[in-house]
Amino acid sequence: MMSPLYWLQKSGNIADFYMKRNGQEHFFEIKTVKPNIDVFEKSKTKLLEWVARKRKPVKVFLAFPYNPYYPEPYARFTESGMMDAPNDFLVGASYWDFIGGKGTFLELLKTFDEVGKEFKSQLDKSSRK
Repeated sequence: MMSPLYWLQKSGNIADFYMKRNGQEHFFEIKTVKPNIDVFEKSKTKLLEWVARKRKPVKVFLAFPYNPYYPEPYARFTESGMMDAPNDFLVGASYWDFIGGKGTFLELLKTFDEVGKEFKSQLDKSSRK
């Protein structure tokens, strides 16, 4: 049996990530970095519904944790004309730095690199099994 929260999430009533900073509410829909056009359409609708439900000024974003096209800017035919970066669309560094402050994305990369180096031999052994 599915949790009631599962159905709330699927209905679009729950954001993937929520934060409040300086009295401003922020709602985030986090997606895979190469979605099809239907995902952009559904996400844009969801963002607009969140704004309408709150009936007060809130910030809503579609967010991608990284840019698969780096060092080029994120450019996917499916988002063309639908999203307005950086007003409702954050990718990679702009997403992480928005949440955690300037430099957060670089700190995350550094941490992943350190952990990867520390556990490389264990990961190599596991992948050979």
